[in-house]
Amino acid sequence: MTQSLALVFPGQGSQQVGMLRELAERYSVVRTTFDEASGALGYDLWKIVQEGPAGALNATACTQPALLTSSVAIWRVWQELEGPRPLVMAGHSLGEYSAMVCAGVISFAEGVRLVRLRGEAMQAAVPEGHGAMAAVLGLDDETVESACREAAQDEVVAAVNYNAPGQVVIAGNKAAVDRAIALCQSAGAKRALPLPVSVPSHCSLMRPAAERLSAEMDRLDLRTPRYAVVQNVDALEHDDVQTLSQRLVEQLYRPVRWTDCVNAMYERGARVFVECGPGKVLTGLNKRIQRQAKGLAVNDPESLESALELARSEGEQS
Repeated sequence: MTQSLALVFPGQGSQQVGMLRELAERYSVVRTTFDEASGALGYDLWKIVQEGPAGALNATACTQPALLTSSVAIWRVWQELEGPRPLVMAGHSLGEYSAMVCAGVISFAEGVRLVRLRGEAMQAAVPEGHGAMAAVLGLDDETVESACREAAQDEVVAAVNYNAPGQVVIAGNKAAVDRAIALCQSAGAKRALPLPVSVPSHCSLMRPAAERLSAEMDRLDLRTPRYAVVQNVDALEHDDVQTLSQRLVEQLYRPVRWTDCVNAMYERGARVFVECGPGKVLTGLNKRIQRQAKGLAVNDPESLESALELARSEGEQS
């Protein structure tokens, strides 16, 4: 039986109060996973995830552990039910850390603490209100990059998420992002609108955060991945833990090349993409990138059963 399954893990923006409640009612490992995370963090993560308020969950130092824990919980349920093993894994931005935990590179407790630090470092790198991000729809990558170069004017603005053909996110200093939005609109963008975030991720303004993250990564005992992980910054797999670590740190200030990542997984043989986490953002993007592939988002018992059935049937056929 040939493996054709890719597991993908979402990043910030997929969180919502009440996520994974139904899954936790059916599978006890969900709560056990959140209890482990709470022990590592020193506060009740499940309580915030289930009760909010949304402002607490959306604080980046809480959002990142909450999403990583959600993804790991779903992976553990998948394993309990003896779901097909993946050919390859990848995650979008924060989701790459979820992939590293699920692939055995980083222990779960270390991963939870690491992404809390990552969130805190990102928030501290740029004062509130000084950075911004915006989504640009309907322009090719080169046009968006050109608009950013013209808009910079000694400030920072760059394309930072290549999410799908015709969908690019830009980030940088707020005034420069505003100038780039206007230029993209003039160039014929279908939409160019600011995103409700407090941190300009994946641009050079995040280098101070990367330095803090790098110092922490150096202290961790990283292991060779049990499953291939395609990394955001170069859309390549790496077995060497030093390179894995370096690419994770670079991801803070370099673009997320999600389109390239999905294409790389498809070329490797992945035909079924299962998104492990709340929401279905990546499932939508993946369909735009590789229309021949099949995709499902798993975050409740029904979607889990559908994904297991799809992955098993596809594995039997291949």
